[in-house]
Amino acid sequence: MIIRRQELEQDEKRMAPYACRAVESRGRDNPIAPDLLRTDFQRDRDRVIHTQAFRKLEFKTQVFVVTASDYHRTRLTHTMEVAQIARTLARSLGVNPDLSEAIALAHDLGHTPFGHAGEDAMRECMKDHGGFEHNSQSLRIIEFLEERYPDYPGLNLTFEVREGIIKHDTQYDKPSANPRFLPGKMATLEAQVVDLADEIAYNCADLDDALKMGYIEEEDLREVEWLHDLFDKARSEAGVTARQKYVRFRALGYLYDAHVNSAIDHTGLMLEKSGVASTEEVREYPGRLVDFDAEFKERIQLLKDFLLQRVYFHPKTLVNSERGKRFIVELFNSYLKNPRLMPFKFQKKVETEGAHRVVCDYISGMTDRYLHEQYRALFHPEVFM
Repeated sequence: MIIRRQELEQDEKRMAPYACRAVESRGRDNPIAPDLLRTDFQRDRDRVIHTQAFRKLEFKTQVFVVTASDYHRTRLTHTMEVAQIARTLARSLGVNPDLSEAIALAHDLGHTPFGHAGEDAMRECMKDHGGFEHNSQSLRIIEFLEERYPDYPGLNLTFEVREGIIKHDTQYDKPSANPRFLPGKMATLEAQVVDLADEIAYNCADLDDALKMGYIEEEDLREVEWLHDLFDKARSEAGVTARQKYVRFRALGYLYDAHVNSAIDHTGLMLEKSGVASTEEVREYPGRLVDFDAEFKERIQLLKDFLLQRVYFHPKTLVNSERGKRFIVELFNSYLKNPRLMPFKFQKKVETEGAHRVVCDYISGMTDRYLHEQYRALFHPEVFM
């Protein structure tokens, strides 16, 4: 039996009434013929995966610089974890997992090298020239900078995927009031699912990476009592002879489960209470519907405060962040002063796009490794001689 697009679209009818179905999409800026096997949202997911921008995420910092070890998360593995969690949440809540997955896979395409420190540096460089915000840069990549098709720029994704990207909203990501994407209205439930999946992914993974890399020890978790209790529970169940890594893995599993269960239980109650019965009613609802319950939010805040002080403000993290900022600012100023230092494809855009925006596109699209190479070539050429 071959399952084609029509059968998949029929399956979407079994989703909750407030789910966003592919057949009800507002469509693409450039209409194209339907695919034989995939829905429009599945097609968008695949288009994102095959981009250069997506592949570059493998060598972009999440929290710890790419060269720090072979274990920790990069921007790519973080993105894949967000997509996995988003699929789980979406399916459990009866909304569209394909749309959530497509948004999740694209949500960080616009991130600079060197993580949030790099974004801070780029924001400073662009503060008087249109600014920089990685949601907007992600949208710019999929609508303009990726060159995949001869008939139009970008990827020509559906409205709903692009809306979810530009409205991505977490503690570290603020939505842009782009006039083309219903500013002032809430994002779809599928997009809200990605927001929460992103938070779950970095809360749990950053703790895992920090423990593995020795930035913190398990004993330090006593500063967050409920978190230390999870590790005590894991140690008790794993047995006294279990290796420490198995205790950590089990405790992190409990941590993921706690996030996901709170999100599903609380969101289910909110959806029932709100009475929303369509995607448009979700957009008109005066607040988020996909969220954690209040008690768990308080627990999460304790975890976030701990990670901020013990991991994100760790001297090693700060040294790498400051170094990355310096690399970006000095390269930016050099390219601005002499755009001919950039590849020809970027030089040609300066007249129409403006030097600041073109330099921003070039540097924000670099991997950590490539940016470091360009920095050394300009400021430490002796290493290449």
